[in-house]
Amino acid sequence: MNLPNKLTMFRIILIPIFTLVLALGIPGGSITVAGTVIPWANLVATVIFIVASLTDLADGKIARSQHLVTNFGKFADPLADKILVLTAFVFLTSFGIVPAWVTSIIVWRELAVTGLRLLLSEGGEVMAAAMPGKIKTTSQMIAIILLLLNNVFFNNIHLPLGQIMLYVALFFTIYSGADYFIKNRGVFSDSFTH
Repeated sequence: MNLPNKLTMFRIILIPIFTLVLALGIPGGSITVAGTVIPWANLVATVIFIVASLTDLADGKIARSQHLVTNFGKFADPLADKILVLTAFVFLTSFGIVPAWVTSIIVWRELAVTGLRLLLSEGGEVMAAAMPGKIKTTSQMIAIILLLLNNVFFNNIHLPLGQIMLYVALFFTIYSGADYFIKNRGVFSDSFTH
């Protein structure tokens, strides 16, 4: 259990805490920041989400730079990311902040790309994260943070940055998913030759 794997495990432990905070709420109502009302549960959940996202950045960098890449890391790291992000989107949908159809597309894409990764890994190939996928992940995380915090700091200038980032994330979710399938379409070649 090297340091990157410990960070991944820590992130996996944070996910049920993140879920419980949003599901059960926190007594004491809300706090007002820069004229924006933020429920305490959303604020605490956002801090947990940011900490989890930072461990995601750290564990990958450490694993690659110190040659500590393991099968557990290859399996658990992307899985933890997806569970964290999809959990956040499910709650944002249940709060009426994110339309259900947007969350559905995000879930479809993650399931499809995970399936593609499995197919490729059976053939001994590893699907590296491409730039559109990295932009997708970053824009999703920014959107989640802003939406959980009710667009704090941007309400005063009437800029719905959280919603804008949501649709930027949706675009790159679709684009990066299509990009992965187009680039790896050879994995399906046997389906059309028999």
